[in-house]
Amino acid sequence: MSMPKPSSFIVFLAFLLVAGCVGARKLHGFNSKVFVFGDSYADTGNFPKAMGGSWTVPYGITHPGKPDGRFTDGLLLTDYLAKFLRLHSPLPSTRIDRAPNELRRGINFAVGGSGVFPTIPGLLNMTNQIDTFEQLLSNSTYTRNDVESATFLVTLAGNDYTAYIRNGGSMSNITDFIRSVINQLAKNLKRIQQLGARKIVVAGIQPLGCLPTQTISTGYTSCVETSNLPAQFHNLLLRQAVDELNNSTSSPSFLLLDFYQAFQTAITTRRDYQGNLRFTNPLAPCCIGIGSENNCGSVDANGTKLYTLCSDPSAHIFWDGVHPTQAGWRTVFTLVQANIAQFLGL
Repeated sequence: MSMPKPSSFIVFLAFLLVAGCVGARKLHGFNSKVFVFGDSYADTGNFPKAMGGSWTVPYGITHPGKPDGRFTDGLLLTDYLAKFLRLHSPLPSTRIDRAPNELRRGINFAVGGSGVFPTIPGLLNMTNQIDTFEQLLSNSTYTRNDVESATFLVTLAGNDYTAYIRNGGSMSNITDFIRSVINQLAKNLKRIQQLGARKIVVAGIQPLGCLPTQTISTGYTSCVETSNLPAQFHNLLLRQAVDELNNSTSSPSFLLLDFYQAFQTAITTRRDYQGNLRFTNPLAPCCIGIGSENNCGSVDANGTKLYTLCSDPSAHIFWDGVHPTQAGWRTVFTLVQANIAQFLGL
C-alpha cells in the first residue's frame, strides 16, 4: 500500500495540530445553542420512521447501537459541531412536543432527503424548515438573544440534483439548475440572517463523483471526475453568494466550509482524525445493498438481509452509498474545525 505524498501528509498533520490547539481553548461567544437546517448530512432523527432509511438496522450500529434516525453508523456533522462547542446535539424538531425541557439545546430542523426545493413528497424542504423556526420565534419559544448568541448550521448535500435527474433533468442543462439552487439557497441564508442569526456556518457540497454511488463504476478505485464538475460549479457559485452576503454587512455573518477539499484530503491521505493511516480503501462503503435495487438496510419479505456489512466501520470513510461513517465525519470535521473556531472567535 503506497503512502500519501509527503506534502499531502504534512498538510494533513498541520490541520490536526491546529485543530488540537483549538480544542484546548476556552469557549465563549456563539456557543449557547445550535440551530440546524438541511438534509441527511445533519439530520439526527427527523426523517419519518415510516419511510425506513436511517431507522433500519444496521444504521446506528456504532452509536448508540441501534437505529436512531441518523444516516450513518454513529455520530455525524451536527453532533461533532455541538461537541466542539461543548454542547449537547440540538433537539430534532419532530421531538419538540415530547421534550420541551430540551429546547435550550437548540433545534435541528434538518431532514434526510430534503433540499432547497421539494425533493420527496412529505419532507420539509429548507424553506419549510425555516418557516417552522420562525413560528418558534413568533410564539416566543426563543428570544432575540437566543438567536443572536447561537451558532447556525446549514447543509445541502445534493438532493436537489438527485431529484432533478430523477425527474428527467438533462445534464446539458445542469448548470442552469445549479444557478437556481444557489439562488434559492442564498435567499434562505439571507432570511435566516434577517431572523437575527449572527453566525451561520454553511457547508459546501462534497465531491459528488467520489461518493460510492459513483465510484462503484470504477470498482471503488477512483472518483468519477465528470460527476465532480457540477459540485465544483455549485461551490464556486456558493462562494460568490456567501461573499456577497458577507459584504452586505459590517461584520461577516457567514462561514463557508470547504467540504469538497476536506473530503478530498481524507480520501487522498487515507488518514483518520488522529493522522493514522486508517482508511485502506477510502472509496468503498461499509454497508451496501446487494444488487442495484437494494440499499443498506434492505431485507426481503422474510427479513433476510439484502445488503453486505463490513466488519469495521471505522476503517471506512463512507457508510453507505452517499453518507460518511462516524469515523469519516470525525475526520472531515477535524479538517474544518479550525476555520469554525476562527469564525466564532474561540
